[in-house]
Amino acid sequence: MSTVTSSPSRRVRELLALCFSSDEVGGFQNLESSVTELVKYLNSLSENVALNANNELLNDVIEVLEEILKVLSSPQVDQDVIDELSFQLPKVTSNFADLSSRCLQLVEEIVDRFVEACNPRDMLSILCEALDIARCCHLPSSCSTPLLHGLSKVFTSIQRRHFEQLKVAVPIVLNVLKDISLKTDVQVEILFDKAVGVAFSIRDVSSKLNEEEKKVRCLLGLYVIQITAILSVSIKERTTSCVPLVMQLEPFLTYCGLTHLGLVTGNDTEKLMSMVVGDDDDDFVSSFPDIKLGASLLLIWAKISQGVAEATNAALGGDVDELQSSPVKRWQAYGMLKYILSSGNLLWEFKRHTIEFLLDITKGVTSSQCNDGEIDCSDYTPSIYAALQAVTLVIMYAPDADLRKKTYEALKRILSDIPAPQRSHVLRALVTNSQSPSMTAILLGLVKDSMSKSSLQATDCATADMHVIELVELVLRPPEGGPPLLPDQSDAVLAALNLYRFALLFYSRENEAGEETSRVGSEILAKKNLEKAYKEWLMPLRSLVSCSIAENVKEDHGHESSLDTVCLLNPIELVLYRCIELVEEKMKSH
Repeated sequence: MSTVTSSPSRRVRELLALCFSSDEVGGFQNLESSVTELVKYLNSLSENVALNANNELLNDVIEVLEEILKVLSSPQVDQDVIDELSFQLPKVTSNFADLSSRCLQLVEEIVDRFVEACNPRDMLSILCEALDIARCCHLPSSCSTPLLHGLSKVFTSIQRRHFEQLKVAVPIVLNVLKDISLKTDVQVEILFDKAVGVAFSIRDVSSKLNEEEKKVRCLLGLYVIQITAILSVSIKERTTSCVPLVMQLEPFLTYCGLTHLGLVTGNDTEKLMSMVVGDDDDDFVSSFPDIKLGASLLLIWAKISQGVAEATNAALGGDVDELQSSPVKRWQAYGMLKYILSSGNLLWEFKRHTIEFLLDITKGVTSSQCNDGEIDCSDYTPSIYAALQAVTLVIMYAPDADLRKKTYEALKRILSDIPAPQRSHVLRALVTNSQSPSMTAILLGLVKDSMSKSSLQATDCATADMHVIELVELVLRPPEGGPPLLPDQSDAVLAALNLYRFALLFYSRENEAGEETSRVGSEILAKKNLEKAYKEWLMPLRSLVSCSIAENVKEDHGHESSLDTVCLLNPIELVLYRCIELVEEKMKSH
């Protein structure tokens, strides 16, 4: 390791002079050797600064950076020397950017000087490499801002093959932004101010092109969407401070031909990707992992931010009307908004606005709209199912009762917005994959509610077809074998018994009224299914519940846990015995 002298700026001046004299006397090899020695010295200084907690070397660093900038700004500087220095000094000097605002300013000016003096294509690769090194070495976030600043200037200096070079650089910028934004020391506003600067540079490049203009514009759209996701995830309680950044992003949507409706349905992101992505572009696509999250968030930001919302209020109102009138577009929106609801890194504020938006677009929507035989929902069912899973997570983990109440209403509306045949399969999948007995109970309660409504709406009868039997069996006779675990699964078991009891009474009443029963009723009241329920569900459960109550009563000597268990099992026992009575009664009638 080189020894830091008492006057670092003087030593740097000597090393820089050596670089220029080496080029004149010894040619390229001597120049390369001199630059290497300069870099070693600067790295040594950087290490000493890192070890000095009191920043006693700060003035020395400022003097060193001023000396470098002074030499680079000299009109007599040799181009070969500055070219050789450009390969090393941007990444080395950026290590000092986080020491003070003055250091940051000087490093930016040094990088700018290289951008002005060197070949743009060379500087593009140099700065991209420096950014990648800063990311991999986990340097402070401010060390990358001068490099991003320089990169935004390089973009506008490129003379040809713009799209090809931007397509290489943009993923690097995004990876750097994502990694740095998650650091605890990150200054989000400063970092994303530079990121927005990059967006403006790409727009300036696009406006000067002819043949590649459309592709560059689409690449800009993807970049803006992705940085929206990165920005949103990095916010920890500072939403209001990021409003100016969001307002800067909004005009890019218009410039790129994007709309909030197109973004929230996913149509715009597909259009952008199809224009930019080639046949062997897997690496490029992987640089946009949050593109669907970002597209959805752009709409939610428009709701959150008063400044943006005032500019787009009419358009948003029109989007809500369009979504209310189009089942297919609503289904697409569910599939996009799930990325916000399922994210564990976003503030709850985003999820609250998302739930409210879901309530807006499903307001006044009836199940008859989605039961149109001409509309095929099968292609959208997987994404709707994933959206409903995300909704259930919000219900379980929401921080306040108001949000849970709104989310439960959204769950009911989205379920009713699915055509009856697919709705049954979705409900079954939700119950099967539910990890929470309480959520399973909620879902089974929704099935019961839909059955009660079906007496008034014949088109909804399929909602409760023999999947009721399957749903009850999933809880009372789990696929993994054995009886349900009590008292852990008490909520789910009680809900399953209530559903089965309701189904027995519901279709018995229809039969007694002389009404024509659907396949639902005939299956539930069929002798084979009654016998199966009696022998395989109810009787084993009766033995389990009776033994559990007896054991806990016997052990109850003031133990609160035993008393709680008995209180949980008593309602199950009451409904269970009622189900047994009903089944025995129906079997006698056969």
